[in-house]
Amino acid sequence: QVRLVESGGGLVQTGGSLRLSCAASGNIFDMSRINVMGWYRQAPGKPRELVATITRAGSIDCGASVKGRFTISRDNAKNTVDLQMSNLKPDDTAVYYCTVNYDSWGQGTRVTVSS
Repeated sequence: QVRLVESGGGLVQTGGSLRLSCAASGNIFDMSRINVMGWYRQAPGKPRELVATITRAGSIDCGASVKGRFTISRDNAKNTVDLQMSNLKPDDTAVYYCTVNYDSWGQGTRVTVSS
């Protein structure tokens, strides 16, 4: 499995911005298998939902609630994926999880948006 380390969460006011980063590491075989990297989130009492994912070729899938506000990017050479979040809303408050190929998950980083 791939190890994922997330960073960048925190407390921000409505309308503010945050940038999340996730770095993947592991053995050469597992790292060579990485295709999809991305972010999901889970708010209290709600199921985990898609934020955004990006394939090695650059194809992006994005949740409807974050379109136009969040931007995902990755560096294939460094095995990192970033999430730039802008115009944050209280509904964006959640624990954000990094994923690789949907079978490796980070420990989560908390984002809290105050009204």
